Amino acid sequence: MPESGASLPPFPFFKEPEGLKTTLDDKDRNKNFDREHMIAGGKVIAVEGKVFRDRFQLTHPEQREYSDIEFQRNYADAIAALGGVKVSDTQYTGEVLEAFGGRDKVDRHYHGTCASEGCENNTYLIRQGGKEWWIQVSTGAIPLHGEVVVLERQGMTSKLGFVDAAEMKKKLDADGRIALYINFDVDKAVLRPDAAPVIDEIAKLLAGDPALKLSIDGHTDATGTAERNRELSKQRAESVLAALVGKGIAADRLSAQGFGPDKPLVPETDEASRAKNRRVELVRQP
Repeated sequence: MPESGASLPPFPFFKEPEGLKTTLDDKDRNKNFDREHMIAGGKVIAVEGKVFRDRFQLTHPEQREYSDIEFQRNYADAIAALGGVKVSDTQYTGEVLEAFGGRDKVDRHYHGTCASEGCENNTYLIRQGGKEWWIQVSTGAIPLHGEVVVLERQGMTSKLGFVDAAEMKKKLDADGRIALYINFDVDKAVLRPDAAPVIDEIAKLLAGDPALKLSIDGHTDATGTAERNRELSKQRAESVLAALVGKGIAADRLSAQGFGPDKPLVPETDEASRAKNRRVELVRQP
């Protein structure tokens, strides 16, 4: 789709609709980095970045009343004025939910009125200057509510240091394996730029021990289908392998495999535990 030529206001673009007051606290409205489940191409997708959420009761007796059509139309017109395009009016039917792994998995990162039949969800996209803003507008529930999610797609800027070659060697000598947290594009096997320091340290580890051979094992959380996650985890392991070969490491010292969600480190009860399971492991080979 073409990029917008409009002058975009500051993120998150929209004021509260006239006569309505948000039902959310500021801490729930704004997230520096999170994941949202939206629909594009007829299926649920995961999008990550900076997030703003707003929620309104449209039939509050002390506020201006909105129908679901009026609420949806206000945002549709405002998004069009910003050069945005509707990318989906597919709804969260049972078939769509099951294709992603079920409603429970969708609900983990869905913030709308409801991810099920009976609610209306529309997804929009604004592109400009190489950036993307995803917007989902939802209406439904009883009493009638309206919700909008605005997400500026971006990779997470890590606030942690990374394990260096010496620490990797120490862990491999002690346990025969080490779990690393390497960033990829969402639902892709493309290494993000901030993965480069970790790749450099793995290459340094291998260069310093010419006899060392490693299996690069990809792992995911349980969000989505197991089959897709196994495929994705193998592709990500292969991307790490290719990056190391590109730094001069002999390919016959490396192998790559993907286990998807089959070997979790911890039970998945929240985002922190799911993040712990999304990893690449280096495993010493004989």
